[in-house]
Amino acid sequence: MLSIVEGASEEALRQIRELGSQNIIIQSLKPPRDGATSGGRRSRFQALDFGLRYKDAELIHDTLPSVRVVVPIKAISMEVRRGERAEQINVLGTVPWYPESTNLEVSEGSFFSQLDVHRATNVCVIGGKTARELFRFEDPIGQSLTVGRNPFRIIGILKESGGASIGGEGEDLPSQNADVLVPLTTLQAYEGDLFFQVQSGGSQSEYVELHELIVTTNSVDQVIATASLVEGILKRSHPVEDYRVIVPLRLLEQAQRTQAIFSIVLGSIAAISLLVGGIGIMNIMLASVSERTREIGIRRALGARQSDIMLLFLVECLILSVGGGLIGMGLGAAIPWIVTRFSQMPTVLTPQAFIVSFVVSAAVGVVFGLYPARRAALMDPIDALRHE
Repeated sequence: MLSIVEGASEEALRQIRELGSQNIIIQSLKPPRDGATSGGRRSRFQALDFGLRYKDAELIHDTLPSVRVVVPIKAISMEVRRGERAEQINVLGTVPWYPESTNLEVSEGSFFSQLDVHRATNVCVIGGKTARELFRFEDPIGQSLTVGRNPFRIIGILKESGGASIGGEGEDLPSQNADVLVPLTTLQAYEGDLFFQVQSGGSQSEYVELHELIVTTNSVDQVIATASLVEGILKRSHPVEDYRVIVPLRLLEQAQRTQAIFSIVLGSIAAISLLVGGIGIMNIMLASVSERTREIGIRRALGARQSDIMLLFLVECLILSVGGGLIGMGLGAAIPWIVTRFSQMPTVLTPQAFIVSFVVSAAVGVVFGLYPARRAALMDPIDALRHE
């Protein structure tokens, strides 16, 4: 039970940690359909104008001394083609310090530089999954990739991080494991800020400058206070709440509290099982004392002390409970392995779980063996010898 809960919790905590404990993530949100009549912006030939602005990034960076860097991100789903192979994947336009803020590593090559952003050059960094799907067994570094209608030269490959949750519909966590990354200025120059969506019954145009901002603070202690200040700044510049603020540190603390609650619940269930098992051991030992009454009388007549009789039954009870505990520990290690193998559900076996299991099984034997052992030790030798 511990390994299954620990595995599920560790997977959730890992995804949150990938977002960065010092980060504050702000995402653009499409306002409600009646946003135009309730303060929403309509411009650019009646395009729905919403979301984060470039000036928001500048204002947050210049106003708050606790902010170390601000990472602006423009995210567009585009067709990426290499020869005859093509994939519809996420293309992120960002800045050179994106990997530092998102804990991503470049496994091969290098990330684009500030000069690339300044010149809006056609260079890109691709994710490990994209490299496998489009290049198979070839080395992607230095090769060309068509993003949309424009050729880009690959200069680096990102190390796969295990895949944090991909942002969508304002429900999940934002993705920090991008497919293709290009300089923000390059993507802005080619695609602009006006997007057209063809829907059933017509088309809709949207004007969005930035889809996401990652604000990195100087220390973890400043995250919560800085998040409140960021929300205050955005409220003043956005009449309609067309953004959402995600604080991974808060999500991490909430996940840890949830894990603690699950541990308490499962611990209570296990305690009930142990209580039932302990009562069963005590009944077995009481039956053993009753069957060995004459033996106890003979031992006492030959000079055994009460402590010797008590120790004899305690050791037997301890062997019984520890033996059962070892069998249970073996099953406890095998079942999570079977669960992981056939259901792909992650499980985590920790040394602490084995130590706790062994100590608890031994403690159950001692606690529930005390009463039968004491009853055997206090038995009158003469009455015990007369017992048939």
